[in-house]
Amino acid sequence: MNTIKSKLPNVGTTIFTAIGQLANTHNAVNLSQGFPNFDPDPKLLELVDHAFKSGYNQYAPMQGVFFLREVISEKIESLYGHSYHPESEIIITAGATQAIFSTISTFVHSGDEVIVIKPAYDSYEPAIELFGGVVIPIALEGKDFKMNWEKFKSAISSKTKMVIINTPHNPTGTIWSESDMQQLQEILKDTNIILLSDEVYEHIVFDGKQHESVAKYPDLASRSVICSSFGKTFHATGWKMGYCAAPKELMSEFQKVHQFNVFSVNHAIQIALAEYLNEPEHYHDLNNFYQNKRDYFLNAIKDSRFKMTPSKGTYFQLLDYSSITDERDTDFAERLIKEYKLASIPVSVFCGEEYNQRFLRFCFAKTNDVLDQAAEILHKI
Repeated sequence: MNTIKSKLPNVGTTIFTAIGQLANTHNAVNLSQGFPNFDPDPKLLELVDHAFKSGYNQYAPMQGVFFLREVISEKIESLYGHSYHPESEIIITAGATQAIFSTISTFVHSGDEVIVIKPAYDSYEPAIELFGGVVIPIALEGKDFKMNWEKFKSAISSKTKMVIINTPHNPTGTIWSESDMQQLQEILKDTNIILLSDEVYEHIVFDGKQHESVAKYPDLASRSVICSSFGKTFHATGWKMGYCAAPKELMSEFQKVHQFNVFSVNHAIQIALAEYLNEPEHYHDLNNFYQNKRDYFLNAIKDSRFKMTPSKGTYFQLLDYSSITDERDTDFAERLIKEYKLASIPVSVFCGEEYNQRFLRFCFAKTNDVLDQAAEILHKI
C-alpha cells in the first residue's frame, strides 16, 4: 500500500464530535454543541417549502441569488453604514465555515503568517496549515478575555498576511468595543494585511450593546472579508447557509476559489431567505430572544457553586468551576458527562495545551425544559 503523508498530521476528530458521541453514550443533557434544539420560524419554513415547490431546484447563480445579495447589501448599509455592491462584493456561501476556509485558501500562501486570536474557533488553524501558512497565536488575557494591543502590535511582522478576529466571540461570549476596533484599525493602517472578520453572531448581542462590525470602520472595511451565518441567525445551522462581504478586489479573488469549491449553494433556501430578510424585525428581535434565554439560564443556576459573568453576545455562557475542583477542564467535562449526565465544551480546546483556566462553555440556545434539566444537575455539583 502507498504510504499516505497527512497534510494535517496532528488533527484528529473534533472535540464537538467527541463530546457529542460521549453525551449520546451516557444519555447526557447536551449543552455542548452550538446549535438550537428548536425549529426556525414557521414563516421561514413556509417560504422554503414554497420555494422548493416553485421550481427552484437547480443550480443557483454562482455568486448567489441576486435579490438575496441586494437584501444583504441593504441590511449591512442600514446597520453599519457601509455599502457593498451586490453584484461584485457579496457572495452566498455554504455556511460561514466554508466562507472562512475559502478566504484563507484564497489569500494565504506558504510561509505567510496569520495572527489568530485565542481562544479561537477550531476551523481557523487547520485551514491555515493546509495552505502552508504559519499560525501566530495571540491570547486574550485574564478572566474577562481582553486584548493586549501592545502584544498584538508586536506580533506583526513583514510576513503577516492575515489577521482573524471573531466578535461576538465564541467561546467566551465577549464582544469587542468601539475602542478595540479603533485600535485594530490604527495598528493595521498603512499595511497590506487582510482582515478576516468572523461575525456569525452579529445579531446576538445583549444588554443594549451594539455589534461593532468591521464594516463600520472605513480602513478595516477596505481590507476585510466579513463572514456571516444565516444558520446562526435563524436557528437553522443544518442548512449550512452563509455569506461573505468584501471590497471588489478581494471578492474577485475569493470568487475564483469559491467557484471551484462549492460553485453555488441551495437555491430554494436562498429564495426564501431573500423574502424573509425583507422584514428587518426577523433579525432585530434576535437580541432580546437570546438575552431572555441567557437570563433564564443564569437565574436558574445562580445558587450553584459555579461563578459566572453574563455572556455579552453569542448563545454561549462560560461557567468558572475553580471553586469546585482543580481538575483540567477536559477531565472535568468528561466527568460531568459520565457522572452527572451533562455535556459542555472545555475551553482549553480553543486555546492549546498551555491554557489552564477553569472554564466550561455551555450553549443556552435550548428550550427551557432542557435548561431546567441542566440547572438541576449544576446545582448538584
